[in-house]
Amino acid sequence: MATDSTSAESGDATRVRGGGFSTLELAVFALVGITALTHLYAGVVEGAPPVLLAGVGFVGGLLLYVRGTRRRLLTAAAIPYTAVQIPLWYVVKQGSFTTVGYLDKAVQLLLVVLLVVLVVRQRQS
Repeated sequence: MATDSTSAESGDATRVRGGGFSTLELAVFALVGITALTHLYAGVVEGAPPVLLAGVGFVGGLLLYVRGTRRRLLTAAAIPYTAVQIPLWYVVKQGSFTTVGYLDKAVQLLLVVLLVVLVVRQRQS
């Protein structure tokens, strides 16, 4: 399978020394981790398979990205994957919103913004 990783040779001044990932990528990883854990927990506690699967999707995407598998494609696909969950949550919860839900949606909104920035940076390198 082909890979298209962003490398340290790209000249990105925000690369973490010795880590191979930029500060932006690390921020995306953290946000993906937060929303993945939220979805995995909620999926198990609420017995909601679609929520659980969303969490598994976040984890799977993160693992593929770290592995170096089609990073540009994964980044681009993560934008709609994440963004669609915000209105779905609003429709599914129908007024029974929780603080954790609001925080998760804030994380996802920030994640979408950072993913867009990452896509732009990947295209420039």
